[in-house]
Amino acid sequence: MASAAIVGTLWGCASAPPYNPAPQAGIAAAPGALPGALPDDSGPLPPALQRGKSRWVPVRWADLPGFADDPLFEAWNAWIKSCERPGPTFAPLCAEVRRLSIGTGEEQRAWMMQRLQPYRVEPLASSPGADGGLLTGYYEPLMDASRLPGPGYTVPLYRPPASLNQRRPWYTRQEIDTLPEAQAALRGHEIAYLADPIDALILQIQGSGRLRITEPDGSQRLVRLAFAGTNDQPYQSVGRWLLDQGATRDATWPGIRAWLAQNPQRVNELLWSNPRTVFFKEEPLSGLDAAFGPRGAQGVALTPGRSIAVDAASIPYGTPVWLASSGAQVNLQKLVLAQDTGSAIVGAVRADYFAGWGTQAGELAGRLKQPLRLWVLWPKQLAAQ
Repeated sequence: MASAAIVGTLWGCASAPPYNPAPQAGIAAAPGALPGALPDDSGPLPPALQRGKSRWVPVRWADLPGFADDPLFEAWNAWIKSCERPGPTFAPLCAEVRRLSIGTGEEQRAWMMQRLQPYRVEPLASSPGADGGLLTGYYEPLMDASRLPGPGYTVPLYRPPASLNQRRPWYTRQEIDTLPEAQAALRGHEIAYLADPIDALILQIQGSGRLRITEPDGSQRLVRLAFAGTNDQPYQSVGRWLLDQGATRDATWPGIRAWLAQNPQRVNELLWSNPRTVFFKEEPLSGLDAAFGPRGAQGVALTPGRSIAVDAASIPYGTPVWLASSGAQVNLQKLVLAQDTGSAIVGAVRADYFAGWGTQAGELAGRLKQPLRLWVLWPKQLAAQ
């Protein structure tokens, strides 16, 4: 994932007034409202805003599909993670976000209505993705590996080579596999070895993963491989390559593996169609770390089902977002946090949904491609600025 770039800009300069929760309820209700009632949402709406490649159109909370039904406590852990590196826009709200981690869903919902203004995200007519929203998925693979090469484990995963910053772009994937000078530059930078080159490709495309590594003494330990750089070559989809070849109509990973099973002599041809290679760094994986995903572009650990990757030119990192998407794979109406980005995540109404780790998450992420609607939830004190 890309390095963190917390975006506050001119909207992030104001500070929020103190939050004064009502006794017992934890939320300050609108004047004249009944105890426990949600804040009033009938006042005048603020003006629309333009953010990079997107236009934000103010809406009522009632316009957010499923807002009354989402179990918000599931998203609160992701929000607290964002508060580790919130940027100036959301930092003033983080103390209240932390206090509400033990609040009820009704208290959390009422606080959001009191503090935040929802805006429907629309693309500018001339921006990429102006034809409609798109939701895809990604995940953290979990793979068996060996610390040393041996029978069944011959595919290396590398740390960044010393010459990576001296040569841009660095060698292509094909050159890494075939040129002695590229192989010499990588010698000694091996982290571990996988059994399947397609697994290595998947790990590189996802940008991080978990390895169950067998050490030389036969012991096993679980570690995380985190993104540490690329060879600066362009990313090319191997699924798109197969479609362009007319080789398959199913460009999902199950479809790609089925094609490879019938065409094992073309493995390198498929791999080399994507010249981009990713390098990793090894990180320990404690019990607490294992409950979250890798760090995204915001610099905080991702939360399965509640973190998304966005185009940061349209939605700043750390922004709470309402997401709605219905399709063959899943129906989603929920609060998520914009905590990551990716080279393929371009456009205003574009998101990559972090599904978690392991086989089930991989199945969802590999097949998820369906329409999307997004609403950013922006601090009210900044809405008119």
